[in-house]
Amino acid sequence: MTTQTRAAICPGEGKDFHIADVQLDDLRDDELLIRIVATGICHTDMAVRDQQLPTPLPAVLGHEGAGIVEKVGSAVKAAKTGDRVIISFNSCGHCPSCNVDAPTYCYNFGPNNFSGRRPDGSATITRDDEEIGGNFFGQSSFATHAIAHERNVVKVPDSADDLPLERLAPLGCGLMTGAGAVLRSMEVREGLPIAVFGVGTVGLAAIMAARIAGADPIIAIDMHESRLELAKELGATHTIKAGEDAMDRLEELVPQGLAYAFDTTGVKKVIEGVFPLIAPKGILGLVGASPPEDMLNLNESALMGGGKRVIGILGGDSDVGSFICELVAYHQEGKFPFERLIKYFDFDDINAGIEASESGEVVKPVLRISAE
Repeated sequence: MTTQTRAAICPGEGKDFHIADVQLDDLRDDELLIRIVATGICHTDMAVRDQQLPTPLPAVLGHEGAGIVEKVGSAVKAAKTGDRVIISFNSCGHCPSCNVDAPTYCYNFGPNNFSGRRPDGSATITRDDEEIGGNFFGQSSFATHAIAHERNVVKVPDSADDLPLERLAPLGCGLMTGAGAVLRSMEVREGLPIAVFGVGTVGLAAIMAARIAGADPIIAIDMHESRLELAKELGATHTIKAGEDAMDRLEELVPQGLAYAFDTTGVKKVIEGVFPLIAPKGILGLVGASPPEDMLNLNESALMGGGKRVIGILGGDSDVGSFICELVAYHQEGKFPFERLIKYFDFDDINAGIEASESGEVVKPVLRISAE
């Protein structure tokens, strides 16, 4: 039986989201119906709105959901009715990457997350009997209810029963990506220097994770003084205002070179500028979305001769379940205080939340959709 729900629909490029009644499809055996309590707003949602990513519009977006399980398909084992869950990206479960617990690099990531449909082409959302885009990151959580999947729901540990879902929701993407880049993708070592370019949600999560890893120094580079100040409060030992002399100042701080650099900006000039500062065996991790036509110019002799690595990072190399639970535990210990990044908005004020994110006024807007 279909489920009636209210959803924020993204109608097309340059247009505001609007709330409307929609219908969710019947559950498949591996799917769950989640009553959404809260969901984070992420720049990936805006990238789809602006058609920088291939999800067809109109569509229901949202991919940092958290809520209560209301129904489960017959094959679901990840959670049961009544469980509190965090929702993340989806994956196929049977490709070479999924087979080695690397689902962020799923060979079928596109059909499972960006196609606006299930991988078999069927729609999860209709409006007035017409199909619209859904299944975004296997959830489309800008809605009062969402269909999620066996592989992208994480039951909140019983030990975290006191933590509200509205706080936990953004763990499913941006926070997981930044922290995972440091703790998993680059495996940052204690006592070695790291620079983080761009300290929005992903960059600040990386700063907090670098402190957990024991990196030293931890250097934050950004255009906004307010974000640099927050980065210092969350673990950065040094901050640099982005500008023409940023690389010179960075070189003065770490004349021996950077063991790790993490770019969240996607700016070609920044990436090419920091590459010469990477130390032998150092890693330059890239998570920022560059324009698709951009090509990087990096010196091959320096890359090879120094044993340097330049790596693309998706989702912080997370396997979803265990890593999100690891981050919850760090949060409970006071080591990952990501609540400092959050400002809450009512569901009906989704466009105000998006505007606050794009202006830089708010690091991580979270929509309150229903009472827990």
